[in-house]
Amino acid sequence: MSTFQELGLNDDLLKAIADIGFETPSDVQLKAVPILLEKDTDLVALAQTGTGKTAAFGFPMLQKIDMDSRTTQGLILSPTRELCLQITNEIKAYGKYCNGLNVVAIYGGASITDQAREVKRGAQIIVATPGRMKDMIKRRLVDISKIKYSVLDEADEMLNMGFKEDITEILSHTPEEKNTWLFSATMPKEVSNIAKKFMVDPIEITVGNKNESTNQVSHEYYLVNARDRYGALKRLADANPEIFSVIFCRTKRDTQKVAEQLIEDGYSAGALHGDLSQNQRDLVMKSFRNQQIQMLVATDVAARGIDVDDITHVINYQLPDEPEIYTHRSGRTGRAGKTGISMVIVSKSEVRKIKSIERIIKKDFIKKEVPDGMAICEVQLMSLANKINDTEINPEIDKYLESINELFTDTTKEELIKKFFSGEFTRFFNYYSKSRIQNVTESRGSDSDDGGGRGYTSNANDTRYFINVGRKDGYDWMKLKDFLKEVLELGRDDVFKVDVKESFSFFTTDKGLQEKVIAFFTDFKHDGRFVNVEVSEDKGQGTSRNKRRSGGGGFGGGRKRDDSSRSERRSSGGRSDRGDSGNRGTRRSDSDSKPRRTESASSDSDRPRRSRR
Repeated sequence: MSTFQELGLNDDLLKAIADIGFETPSDVQLKAVPILLEKDTDLVALAQTGTGKTAAFGFPMLQKIDMDSRTTQGLILSPTRELCLQITNEIKAYGKYCNGLNVVAIYGGASITDQAREVKRGAQIIVATPGRMKDMIKRRLVDISKIKYSVLDEADEMLNMGFKEDITEILSHTPEEKNTWLFSATMPKEVSNIAKKFMVDPIEITVGNKNESTNQVSHEYYLVNARDRYGALKRLADANPEIFSVIFCRTKRDTQKVAEQLIEDGYSAGALHGDLSQNQRDLVMKSFRNQQIQMLVATDVAARGIDVDDITHVINYQLPDEPEIYTHRSGRTGRAGKTGISMVIVSKSEVRKIKSIERIIKKDFIKKEVPDGMAICEVQLMSLANKINDTEINPEIDKYLESINELFTDTTKEELIKKFFSGEFTRFFNYYSKSRIQNVTESRGSDSDDGGGRGYTSNANDTRYFINVGRKDGYDWMKLKDFLKEVLELGRDDVFKVDVKESFSFFTTDKGLQEKVIAFFTDFKHDGRFVNVEVSEDKGQGTSRNKRRSGGGGFGGGRKRDDSSRSERRSSGGRSDRGDSGNRGTRRSDSDSKPRRTESASSDSDRPRRSRR
């Protein structure tokens, strides 16, 4: 089958398809549409973002529902407002010749009264986000008790966003005899479980391999020190002057911070995350679609509604918590038959995640060096030269030429070219002649940020801390870094050199933040447990374990034994002196003179491994 006519679609749909300009069905459409047209069946379809999934379920639904009935017959659930609106607009476009069709979008951030009014007019198809749909069911503003078809679009993302309970409740209001069609880019266990719960003997189709990335996208990674992450991002942008990209961060705060830094540095950038109002998000997306924003910095959740075919690069400023999410990120580029590049900026301790992602997407990453400053200057200079060469001459300039020529009477062609291009060249040259980023060699097996916690070397401008949580509390270096950044309200790069051990950990900040860190963690409780932070005095000298035990280490004089016993209490999360308020004042004054924690003197099962290194 190579045409839409061969799929078995009716004339109304074929006319709309011709208007839209679709020529041949995509792979997922070729596999899904005939099945859904011919059979009343449940379906699980696995295909990457941007492969035409909306049409794969939209065409069959439009052909099978009764346009003469005002009853709601189709329900499509999607994870975000942006995707909900996108699907609605596409379904309307496919059904433009279907007389009597009414498709209504239900989503948060808009008037629930207006949406209820639209539904009451008779909506054969409702496209909804789970939260708003659940709310309208609760208020009895919609009736989905007679639907014939339910679609879970981007099912993996809905579950990642915590909508499992909402989906379960929504589907409990639908009839058992309906057909459920589940579309997803990946098939984690949670999606498999929801398929088993709500579907009966579903037919499964897969475009490519499960979780596999599209062949239209190449994958690259750049290994740098964590503190050079933003500098590396700027170099990647400057080395690709025509870049039109989505930059992914893991948190809303980092997203906003990176976008603000880019704007301050003169880039055409914008932020897209959950803290923006709906109006702000609409304005950002409109600017991005019109390419007024060249670099869109986004969280994974907010980016679910991005449907732009011309994105050249996806840049993973930070890797996602779950490797499967990388598939969604890279799917933002390489769409509609075009090629794209997915770049990842990583520190040493994150290299192992690259290998995990490679196994999931069944594609190899290419390790590349961060571009050299002088190479960037050359790229930018030639980009400007090509733009000037391709510029169409405006005849209105002729009346000014005489005055302009007078200025350059004694200037040769070569000098004029040098003058013209020196402004742009000098800007990049001055910056990159002073800017340095070190490409880093790979290091495996360390559970520390940048590999920097182990073998830590002190810096006069840094403060090193001990904290009484570790791997047994569920932390790795990234989770601990995020926790510290969140509670202390710091930027991501303000916490570094994080080294997580079994029952405690170490981290570093600039010395200027020391007072804030210590003050915050005085009597600080998290999840019912006291979390203690102290200053560590490890200087990276490699002092032997026996020498420290004989009194040569970081604990001072007669306080050594008392501090060691206190260490045992803190590492286990207990505090014998917290039980009554009478001791609270004594503890505070004691903390003012307490010995500083020494990183290498603290007993931990990891230390023999460090000494073997």
